Amino acid sequence: MTETTGAPTSRGRELTIRAILLGGVLTLMFTAANVYLGLKVGLTFATSIPAAVISMALLRYMAGSTILENNIVQTIASAAGTLAAIIFVLPGLVMVGYWQGFPLLETTAITMLGGILGVLFSVPLRRALVVDSDLPYPEGRAAAEVLQVGAASAEGAEENRAGLSALMWNSIVAAGFTLLTQMKLAGAEVARWFAVGSGATGVAGGLAFALFGVGHLVGLSVGMAQLVGLITGWWVLLPILTQGGGGDPETLANTVFRADVRFFGAGVIAVAAIWTLIKIAGPVLGGIRSAMAASRARQGGQALAIEQQDMSINWVFGGSLALMLPIGWLLWSELAGGPLAGASFALIAGAILFIIIVGLMIASVTGYMAGLIGASNSPVSGIGILAIIASSLLLLGLLGRGGGAEEISAMVAYALIVTGLVFGIATISNDNLQDLKTGQLVGATPWKQQVALIIGVIFGSLVVPPVLNVLNETLGFVGAPGAGPNALAAPQAGLISSLAQGVLGGNLNWTMLTYGAIAGVGFIMVDALLGRAGKLRLPPLAIGIGIYLPMAVILPVVIGAVGGWFYDRWAAKRPNASFAHRMGVLTATGMIVGESLFGVLYAGIVAGSGSDAPLAVVGEGYAPYAPWVGLILFVVLVWLSYKRTRRLVVATP
Repeated sequence: MTETTGAPTSRGRELTIRAILLGGVLTLMFTAANVYLGLKVGLTFATSIPAAVISMALLRYMAGSTILENNIVQTIASAAGTLAAIIFVLPGLVMVGYWQGFPLLETTAITMLGGILGVLFSVPLRRALVVDSDLPYPEGRAAAEVLQVGAASAEGAEENRAGLSALMWNSIVAAGFTLLTQMKLAGAEVARWFAVGSGATGVAGGLAFALFGVGHLVGLSVGMAQLVGLITGWWVLLPILTQGGGGDPETLANTVFRADVRFFGAGVIAVAAIWTLIKIAGPVLGGIRSAMAASRARQGGQALAIEQQDMSINWVFGGSLALMLPIGWLLWSELAGGPLAGASFALIAGAILFIIIVGLMIASVTGYMAGLIGASNSPVSGIGILAIIASSLLLLGLLGRGGGAEEISAMVAYALIVTGLVFGIATISNDNLQDLKTGQLVGATPWKQQVALIIGVIFGSLVVPPVLNVLNETLGFVGAPGAGPNALAAPQAGLISSLAQGVLGGNLNWTMLTYGAIAGVGFIMVDALLGRAGKLRLPPLAIGIGIYLPMAVILPVVIGAVGGWFYDRWAAKRPNASFAHRMGVLTATGMIVGESLFGVLYAGIVAGSGSDAPLAVVGEGYAPYAPWVGLILFVVLVWLSYKRTRRLVVATP
């Protein structure tokens, strides 16, 4: 697919009332589903592509619907998966005993204010990271392909019929396979754990069509970089760090991975993120200058192309500064009457500066990560780790260490609230640039998309508190006071709250973070040398991601990248090479669409039934066979999917 925009010849409707209402309904539904799944298993699903598919299915029967209107729907709804990530921070306030529930006003304010800041901070980044960048933006491209095929299919063009066929076929295959995994007839993961001396490691791969499809879309360079990270984390560090650990290999490997290797990966990500900031500082500043020049040109009466009309930079600056007032009020209300009330002025001023400076930096880094590997695969929780450490260090700098237990508890809670605001900036920026890439490819109006995402943030922010309260009151969270036997794990929130307690209590794993930072410098040097030699680049941020995320997530992405490379080599030799390449993109897109749509349905089934496995049809006795059945079936279905796509390419003149 080319980088040129697909601006429609007749623009038609775009930011309409019906698009806002439909996007709002989907946002509310997807946010609720993602909050539940995120707390249950620590993962959320991307919602922009499912929203685009649903939007096309519904708006097709309404007069005057356009690709731009469908794009607005998916832009609004994309806030769902994004805002749900706030559950990786806020439950920590319950876990540490600071909140007994989720107060409506405070929870909504943290979610909404951070989210809107994320939209505003990412506006000037569009020109630097979307327009003037060659980042792949896998999910942005995939969403654009879905929208373009859906819009063009009505015209009856042969290529578009073939593309729609590839999209639908692979969506059905992916959804069907995911259904079999939830029925427990096929395993969702294959793993083998073994001893290495007195230590342990293993091999694990998720059988997920969505991850395979993402691998195809991100390409070989990112895939190989993540493979380097995987090897570093699981086959170099783990065998060393687990020596003398004892116990069964699986438990030992996973325990050490969570306790040590992930912190090593976070150190790599930190250095790679700083390096990324240094590299993109020039383009980002150029993008800001360009946005300011465009604003002046518009005020002077000069006409800009619709595809270049961002939200006014004056609104961005003014809106960002205006939001500091409610943020200041929110922080003051949390400090008032507590053990930190005497230092309110210093704490609020420090937090606001932290939110502005670190928020802008994180918006740039997470936007870059979204372009590199996709929003749903970006290690945003890794950014959350760095943010909670930084905010905790800020408190130590302002207040010092040595207070009593009550003061330390209040400091932990304050650090979590500040991190929640920064986390909202990170997640929305991560998603927003992906949406703007989709908009660029379909010829959308940037400022209308930016307004649409703010609307989505508002919709999603209203549903997060009641859903969290229902889950807290009925199930609770592991580690929280009064949690029941079926308490939700909320793994990221537990980790981030533990980090705050570790920094402020003086027992954080600085050793692995430091080693990771040193390794990150080495990875940056290797990438630079490869670039000079004209070899395949290994982006250091992708290496850090490969270390930080579980092997079960990374391995299928790596395999998908290799599979996509082989397909693209074949496609390049075809007489209709561009069409053949687009069909590969649609094949991978279908894999993502099918699994994502099933994720929405399954989340509703789980929430409604109250069961961990509501679709299971076999007992525990079948469990040893399920992974191998799943592996064989997964390989066969992937092979058949690409074979069918190649046949469609050959049959289309």
